[in-house]
Amino acid sequence: MKILSKIYNFINSWVGTIIIVLAIIFFIAQAFVIPSGSMLNTMLIGDNLFVKKYAYGIPTPTIPWIEFKVLPDFNNNGHLIEGERPKRGDIVVFRYPLEPKIHFVKRNVAIGGDEVLYTKEGLWVHFKEENPYSQNPAKTLQFGGKTFIYDPYATKHPGVHYQKSDIDSFVLLQNTPNIAMKPVYLENGELAFYAKIAEDEFFMMGDNRNNSSDSRFWGSVHYRYVIGKPWFVYFSWDDDFNIRWERMGKSIESLEDKMREKL
Repeated sequence: MKILSKIYNFINSWVGTIIIVLAIIFFIAQAFVIPSGSMLNTMLIGDNLFVKKYAYGIPTPTIPWIEFKVLPDFNNNGHLIEGERPKRGDIVVFRYPLEPKIHFVKRNVAIGGDEVLYTKEGLWVHFKEENPYSQNPAKTLQFGGKTFIYDPYATKHPGVHYQKSDIDSFVLLQNTPNIAMKPVYLENGELAFYAKIAEDEFFMMGDNRNNSSDSRFWGSVHYRYVIGKPWFVYFSWDDDFNIRWERMGKSIESLEDKMREKL
């Protein structure tokens, strides 16, 4: 009983509370907010979510907001404990490779060994092996003697779309200097952009294809930058501060199921 009493007193102390809160943030979950429309319609601006930090191993602990590393990167891969890698189709929270203190949320569309093309029609993927996303393609394209499948995520994830607006990502790729993807020409002479994903890296894209700063522009994301995956939305409100009660407590999977019901 004395041990339990000591534990109880420690938990109730300021030091104990701080240690427990930091342990949760370091190893279990951390709160994030969706600030932009790059993941529309899957995730909305104003969605506040908890991120499962142990989904892909345990990232090297850092103090939130100031992003100060508590421990060295012993494994040189950004993780205290190495875990499984993001799968194709996963929505992933990661550090922006060009400025690691900034966090991004995107969908993983290709893993090491996969190849991607981006044309005026949109995304095409050549998978290095058969997988659920390679089955029953809507249409295909031949390039370099390989078969590329047209955006295989659009049919399985209802939030993936090419929003018609003044912004066109293909035009942006043409007019942005020093992008990660390489310009190539298809067999019909049309311009496209190509990338092959290096091992232990992931090609991340926003579900709102025409309004997303992502791997098309600044390159694939190495495992060292991966933090975790969205767990559930704990709060959500729109630009007018109206609470979206229907989204609260929902996982991404359940939100996608709701979207499918409306189709």
